[in-house]
Amino acid sequence: MPEFLQLTPVQEAIDRFLANLPTETHLSIEQIPTIQSSGRVLAEDILAPHPLPEFARSTVDGYAVQATDTHGASTALPAYLNLSGEIHIGQPAEQTLVSTYTILIHTGAMLPPGADAVVMLEDTQQVKTGEIEILHPVAVGENVIQIAEDVKEGEIVIQAGRRLRAQEIGGLLALGFTQVSVYQRPRVGIISTGDEVVPPDVIPKLAQVRDINSYTLQNIINRHGGESILRGIAGDSLETLQALVDTSHREDDLIIVTAGSSVSARDLTAQVFEALGKPGILVHGIAIKPGKPTILAVADNVPAVGLPGNPVSALVVGSLILPAILDRLYGMSTEGGSTFIEAKLTTNVASQAGRDDYHPVRVWEDENGVHAKPIYGRSNLIFTLVRANGLLVIPSDSNGYEAGTTIRVIPF
Repeated sequence: MPEFLQLTPVQEAIDRFLANLPTETHLSIEQIPTIQSSGRVLAEDILAPHPLPEFARSTVDGYAVQATDTHGASTALPAYLNLSGEIHIGQPAEQTLVSTYTILIHTGAMLPPGADAVVMLEDTQQVKTGEIEILHPVAVGENVIQIAEDVKEGEIVIQAGRRLRAQEIGGLLALGFTQVSVYQRPRVGIISTGDEVVPPDVIPKLAQVRDINSYTLQNIINRHGGESILRGIAGDSLETLQALVDTSHREDDLIIVTAGSSVSARDLTAQVFEALGKPGILVHGIAIKPGKPTILAVADNVPAVGLPGNPVSALVVGSLILPAILDRLYGMSTEGGSTFIEAKLTTNVASQAGRDDYHPVRVWEDENGVHAKPIYGRSNLIFTLVRANGLLVIPSDSNGYEAGTTIRVIPF
């Protein structure tokens, strides 16, 4: 099998690919219940219809006071205030507090009119009925959350293009947004190739293998906000592959073909992508292990990705590239990259300079710190990744790392 004449560095390949895609999204907008919006991308700015909180509240159990009544108070010389009531959480505070008086208040309860601070319960004592000793002074605003301290009325609290997480959903519900406008999920067509590939529910004959790439890639796509469409297995038929890719090109926002990306007589993905539309293939081969024979193409603004057939290669490259593509389809920024953790390597790991090497590792933590142990296996052995919980990243300018080196790991 001939080698590629030139391999493109990973980040350069991604940048070249994204540069040929529109920066604005073409996805339609739909309204869905906020409680079902986790992972969806917001399609419009959210403006606060009212301040949050809407009323001043206590952050502690204690006594609502006018701060000037506590000045100079100490355990040796307490300030004495008259108790005039109690405010429970969830009750409106209707009684106005006047000087030399205090009101018992519970955490989260509404601060009464006239009060401007709260003395913690442990800084007080009651020596006789109706009279409270204040043993510590408080400043104005102490132990109080003010009106609009979190959000001001009319403020843009969440901007369009944000992927909604638990905290955004909580904020939306706190402001009364039970419905939210989001972009429809990008449709991602997934096609497998190879005469030897059969569906997972079929018992393989000798020399056949079950299709797992479609489903591991489906998991990546679903986790990053896409809607995966399994288009089927094309075998090694140019006509069948062409038909499936053409259908995906018409109906989907992203095309993925697994296997058929290497340079050999059977590999048809490049042929099909090149005939699909302009500008065509932008990258064929990236400087990465595993995953070298990856194809990145764009056909009439529709991105198309040809991934290696080996499960580890497909999963590693898919994890690196597909989230960036989905972000671009949403019109989101793709800056930031992967999240790393640091760990100490347990054994030597060699690498070939000139390519980025992503090596499966098992990471654990004990009293001596975080450790990473390499998991060895070929790129067609999926359980290599099952036994791992992260990827050691060896950059292209390195020949590897020695045992004891602190290295960066992308956690699964």
